[in-house]
Parts: sequence; C-alpha cells; structure tokens
Amino acid sequence: MLYDLSLHMGYAYDAPAFGARHVIRVLPLSLPDRQRLIVGSVTVSPATDEKVTFIDFFGQQATSVLVRAPHERLDIRMQARVMVEAPTMTADLSPPLEELRKELADVWSVDPSSPHHLTGASPRLPEEPSIAAYARETLKPGQTAREIATALCTRIHRDFKYDAEATTVDTTPKQAFKLKRGVCQDFSHVMIVALRSLGIPAGYVSGFLRTIPPAGKERLEGADAMHAWVRVWCGDAVGYVELDPTNDIAAGSDHIVVGYGRDYSDVAPVIGVIKGYGNQKIDQAVDVIPVK
Repeated sequence: MLYDLSLHMGYAYDAPAFGARHVIRVLPLSLPDRQRLIVGSVTVSPATDEKVTFIDFFGQQATSVLVRAPHERLDIRMQARVMVEAPTMTADLSPPLEELRKELADVWSVDPSSPHHLTGASPRLPEEPSIAAYARETLKPGQTAREIATALCTRIHRDFKYDAEATTVDTTPKQAFKLKRGVCQDFSHVMIVALRSLGIPAGYVSGFLRTIPPAGKERLEGADAMHAWVRVWCGDAVGYVELDPTNDIAAGSDHIVVGYGRDYSDVAPVIGVIKGYGNQKIDQAVDVIPVK
C-alpha cells in the first residue's frame, strides 16, 4: 500500500517562549521487506537557528532544532510518501517459555535489534507486581511465546477501555493498569511490562495508523492518528512479531512504523525544553491517504 502522510503539531504558549530546543521523531522508517520511505521532510516554524538531523541508537531519524527568538507559537509539519507491506505471518515456530529463555541466553549480539534491550525495566517501565500477576493468570500449559503474546493482546483489549481523558503522556503503567483505561500508549506499556515479567522480550513501536470511517460516512481531514503498538521477540525461528492491543490485531498494512524503542521515552514524537512561563495548548492533525 502506498500512502501520502501529513502531520501537523502546533504548540501555542500563554507567554512568548524562547531558547527552545526540541528533538523531533516523526518520519517513517525504511524497513527491509516491510516499509520504504520514498520521500519525507520535517519543517518547523518559526525559522530555526539550528537544525541537525541524526540517526539514533535504534535506527530512527531524528531532527534536533533550536529556536532562540521569542515566539508565541511553534508549528511542526511532516510530509512523506511511504510504501508499506503487511508483515508476513508464518507458522508459529516460536518455543515455549523455557526454551525461549534458552534461546535468549544464546543471543550474544547487543546491536540495536537485539532482544536483550527489551528485557527487564526501562526508563518508563519499572517492574510492577500487579501486572506480573495479571500476566501469569493469562498463561496456559504448553503455550508458545507467540500464543502467550497474542493471548495477552486479546485480554488487555477486552479488559481495558479506550478513554482519551483518563490518562496523560506521563501516566505510569501501574496507574493505567489500576484504571483499566487509557490510550494506545497505556495499552502498549501494560502489555510490554506483562510480557517482560514472563521473560519475553517486548518493546514499543511508534507510528501512524490509517483509520477507515464507518460505512456511508466521509473521512474527516486530519482524523487519522499517531499510534503505538508492541514488538515481541518470539525466538530465533520467528524473530519479532508486532501486535496492537488497542485494536486486538496484528500490525498490518495500515500500521506505518516511525520508530522502535524500549518504551515511549525512546520514540516520543517531540521532546525538548523551552524558557518561558504559563501554560501551553497543543493541537495535532494527521492524514494517512492511500495513493494506491
């Protein structure tokens, strides 16, 4: 599937901000046999005093910008054309848990794709006993690693309610788990903590999701969304699979990958600091337009 993407993120400040330094991660990745970024650009307004593009540890393109002058608004825009193929789901050759642990121990690489980066705690995902107990309750005898991951994906989708007002970007997995509600970031974080507690390497995927309007309804401009789902290492034979607990589906051709990381902190679309005071308002619009 060929898509044209556009993203606009706008920040309006109560009082002029200055000395703003931001790192922006919004361009889709190019991934062998999965996704190809044909062309893409990131622009910032007002004009930047510095703009540097670099590739981070996990292979994601990031743009660092500096705006020194006072400004009441900051606008970030991304445009891209990307070709996406649905990941191929093969026969489940993933091992049961004990064998998975042995296979993980035999992995010596610590390159960016290594499953060792996706075990244990990470900056936003400490170990959480309540989520670990929830994960153990989901286990059934003889399940493979992929079966366990799929079962957790389905259970989280069933037990949690999507509620954009319930949580914020800083809500912890423990808080979201107690609420049993939240957004895609919360669903994904809870699933990652649950899988890691069982010894299954799991990480965070940031990207875009094409949304399809209900039958008979027109698509609303800007109504698509940035999205998050989960990457799970299921052993040597299977490698990584990607599951979307918000929608209880495997990632497909409607899922466009922007970045991989341990948790949201590695792939946040925009992080940075400004000098100023008062509050800010944020607006965002995303369009994922199929070309063919």
